[in-house]
Amino acid sequence: IPIFTLTSLKTEVALVYLCVLCMSAVKGCELLGKFDMPSLFKKGDIMIGGIFPVFNKDVSNIATLTFLYSYLAYFDCVYDLRAFRWTQVMIFAIEEINNDPGLLPNISLGYRILNSCSSPTNTLRAALTLPSRQDEKEKAYGCSPGISAVIAEAGSSQSLAVAGILGPFQVPVVSYFSTCACLSNRAKYPTFFRTIPSDYFQAKALAVLVKHFGWEWIGAIQSDNDYGRNGILAFTEEVKKFGICIAFVGTVLRTYPQEKILKVIEMIKESSVKVILAFSPEGDFSPLMKEVVKHNITGIQWLASEAWITAPQPSTPEMYQAFGGALGFVVQKMAIPNLKQFLTDINPYRDPSVPFVKEFWEIMVGCQPVSHGMGTGAEKATKICTGNETLIDHTQDVFFNVTQLRVSYNVYKAVYAIAHALHQLVFCQPAGEKNVTYHLQRVNFINQFGDNVFFDENGNPPASYDIINWQLKNGQVQHVTLGHFTSTKNGDYTLSIQEENIVWRTGKVPTSVCSNGCPVGTRKAQIKGKPTCCFDCIPCADGTIANLTGTSECMPCPQEYWSSERKDVCILKNVEFLAYHEPMGIALTVVALLGASLSLLTMTIFIHYRETPVIKASNSELSCFLLFSLFLCFLCPLTFIGRPTVWTCMLRHTVFGVTFALCISCILGKTIVVVTAFKATHPSNTVAVKFGPTQQRIIVCSCTLIQIVICILWLKLSPPLPDRVFKYSNKKIVLECNTGSDVAFYVVLGYIGFLAVVCLVLAFLARKLPDNFNEAKFITFSMLIFCAVWITFIPAYVSSPGKFTVAVEIFAILSSAFGLLISIFAPKCYIILIKPEKNTRKHVMGKNSLQKP
Repeated sequence: IPIFTLTSLKTEVALVYLCVLCMSAVKGCELLGKFDMPSLFKKGDIMIGGIFPVFNKDVSNIATLTFLYSYLAYFDCVYDLRAFRWTQVMIFAIEEINNDPGLLPNISLGYRILNSCSSPTNTLRAALTLPSRQDEKEKAYGCSPGISAVIAEAGSSQSLAVAGILGPFQVPVVSYFSTCACLSNRAKYPTFFRTIPSDYFQAKALAVLVKHFGWEWIGAIQSDNDYGRNGILAFTEEVKKFGICIAFVGTVLRTYPQEKILKVIEMIKESSVKVILAFSPEGDFSPLMKEVVKHNITGIQWLASEAWITAPQPSTPEMYQAFGGALGFVVQKMAIPNLKQFLTDINPYRDPSVPFVKEFWEIMVGCQPVSHGMGTGAEKATKICTGNETLIDHTQDVFFNVTQLRVSYNVYKAVYAIAHALHQLVFCQPAGEKNVTYHLQRVNFINQFGDNVFFDENGNPPASYDIINWQLKNGQVQHVTLGHFTSTKNGDYTLSIQEENIVWRTGKVPTSVCSNGCPVGTRKAQIKGKPTCCFDCIPCADGTIANLTGTSECMPCPQEYWSSERKDVCILKNVEFLAYHEPMGIALTVVALLGASLSLLTMTIFIHYRETPVIKASNSELSCFLLFSLFLCFLCPLTFIGRPTVWTCMLRHTVFGVTFALCISCILGKTIVVVTAFKATHPSNTVAVKFGPTQQRIIVCSCTLIQIVICILWLKLSPPLPDRVFKYSNKKIVLECNTGSDVAFYVVLGYIGFLAVVCLVLAFLARKLPDNFNEAKFITFSMLIFCAVWITFIPAYVSSPGKFTVAVEIFAILSSAFGLLISIFAPKCYIILIKPEKNTRKHVMGKNSLQKP
């Protein structure tokens, strides 16, 4: 026999509903069958319907007849005391309103309450029964008006059925326990309202709780219905925002065979998760809970949806063995005055035909009530009541505890919301507005407990939850409130929780991760084919750090910093420059000072022996100028050593250019003097006369002045500046002088090179002049050394890294300066100091071999 699903029944049930409505109106029509559903009934001027899962079990077998449907359902039902209390709260609230002269005065509210047996199919039957013809018992009260609104249902799938059927007929449905976010769809369910927040907010609250405790790897259990599937879907979307992964999703249902439940058990055993969320009604989750206890699965921190966290049936010491310390969210609790007295007045003898009361009495009192109209048949009770039993002796039962009402309070608010909407409709209706749904959408009042009751545009109330923790006290499972969650309209939320008072099943806050957090200095590397929460830890690359555990990306260090060995902190890079205190700096400084000292010493010798033939023959004035310029050349490298500054950078290249230009200009002058002197062997040659001291000074000054002008333009247009260079090494910063303009730098070098080439050419031409002391030979040799040094300098300068670039330039300066000093002045000093006998005019001139014309 097929069992019809909600989807396949919608169209056919709508036709059935229309037939039921018009059966009595169309002459000749005959009702072929009707649903035999017992109901709690009281006639009133305005009728309110109610559907509750008093018998909490699904339909197990459905038979169908042709044409119209006549359902024959067989149940293995479990009586739900909590759902029965919901029916009594609805009746209590209606009686309270009828006695309130300020709300619906002179108008009485009636009710018709049916059982859904927690089944979408049975809920459809109940929804079709509510507006249909009364049964024989109800007819005894006279003809009653139609149902104006319906309070239904506990399950989201059941509410979807009711809202889908009654919505097109503008009958408002107010749910007290259906939380599926799908019911907020106003296009599909325009008349649906609820007094419990949507699962959208509960999913958000659960996701925030998971994030709060740092759980990144969790499992999920969903019921195979709209409530479970949509709840886990909303939760998954929320936790993804926090980088939390769902390891598995198990599915349960109260009608599932044992094999399917055991598959979920194996899924839990094989997984490494330590936190599992169960988003399921208590009836659907109960089979799995029993198996978890049976298989002794402990060490799991359970998170619960509001559907079972405070349910009395699973809250037993037996279940606490595995589910102790469970956390979940529930709507706020409230104590309703006078409700306890109302509940203790329930009596099966007052009206033996009232449904559900007999079963309640059997469970609560422990005997079977028997009176006129009650049969004894095959009842389960073995003891027959005497008729003298009362509920006074049983008020300690949780059923009579009205101080922590949650779902019952939602039923209470639903009745009052409908009453206020009816009041507006009857007494304050605008012209043309006679729709209960219209006024229910605009309900906004503060009840006797100070709560503001209203619905947003989707029929949802404001979201507010208490955090519940399962704790065992005096051998009983207690639902202890340890925090609060509130969501605002703009999407913000507040979570307050008393962590120190939470009882954990494992004794401490559990850890639930797929991979342990990466330590500092490492980052997460996603494992292919696995969720984002499963990863390897790899060290950060050089120059990047991870100073927090569990980071996904390593942060690059600023340019001036470099990563430490552990890659957990950025440290300042070593600053490198050619310093005076390091060995290379000391060596170059010593050599430079030695060269400068030798230059001064040579100048002193030349001044002291200035009247000797050797000094006179070498032009003492130009020699002193040359020695002074060499002295400056030797001092020039001192500006290249030490931390570069603006002034030292401008000085080192300009001083180098000017001093070497002066040096080569002096050599050029000496070369010209040598050439002209030996060309003047004929009396008619007046070149030597014309190239006297004045002309020599002009040559030196003019050649040096050109270099000075070049340097001034360089400093004016693009001066050298200190610069930090990072390209040579990742771990150090090289401080050097940026030339500012490479063109200017190479123009300065080029000009010096031009003067050196001119000197070399002239000296080369005069190298074979007949004398014993031909200075042209020494000048030629010195220029060859000078040119060789600076030609090799350029590639070495370009290829040398960091401070070695400066060292190469200093080496070139010192080498060329020593080459000039030794090549030109060493022979003269040798004669003056070692061979004074050769310091004669005759030996110097060497005219013996010359033939006069």
